[in-house]
Amino acid sequence: MTSQPPSARVVLLSGPSGSGKSSLAARTGLPVLNLDDFYKEGGDPTLPQLPDGGGADWDSLLSWDADAAVAAIEELCRTSGTTVPLYDIATSARVGEEALGIGRSPLFIAEGIFAADIVGRCADLGVLADAICLRGRPSTTFRRRLLRDLREGRKPALYLLRRGWRLMRAERGIVARQTTLGAYACGKDVALGRIAAAGERIPVSGQKASV
Repeated sequence: MTSQPPSARVVLLSGPSGSGKSSLAARTGLPVLNLDDFYKEGGDPTLPQLPDGGGADWDSLLSWDADAAVAAIEELCRTSGTTVPLYDIATSARVGEEALGIGRSPLFIAEGIFAADIVGRCADLGVLADAICLRGRPSTTFRRRLLRDLREGRKPALYLLRRGWRLMRAERGIVARQTTLGAYACGKDVALGRIAAAGERIPVSGQKASV
């Protein structure tokens, strides 16, 4: 696939679970690749487990198929289309797949809690436009994440509450780690500005991404 030069670039949007990545990506008006669809299935023997026996550790990078995610990003950048899995978080299973196209857009967003972990790989492939880590107040992230997960029935309530407390305590460390991996930590307004600037830097047939 690397023989074909990229016609688009990707902005990797990371941040703690519940930090507002999906809503910000939607606000840009750009095509969006949901990286959460590349989670491993619940029956995968390589799925990591929580040390306290509380079930799978969905916040571990090992619960995610990074190779498939990078392949999809590269294909989108070089051919403007790819096939992505449809993942149901509540059942921890892939329930199908669908075609994703970005048309003639020179820029798209790939968002998810593991986005920062593939910054280096995307840069090496020559498809990275920017990498951003959304950050905010841990207490606000906790509330937003818990309400969303309960509303969507993602996991049992007790699991979600325990995970929420664990992630709230770890949030500053999560942001620090993603920054170390190459993502720029900032709030939503700055993130929107960086995404707009990334679009302006891509000279594709005179097109400019708008935010």
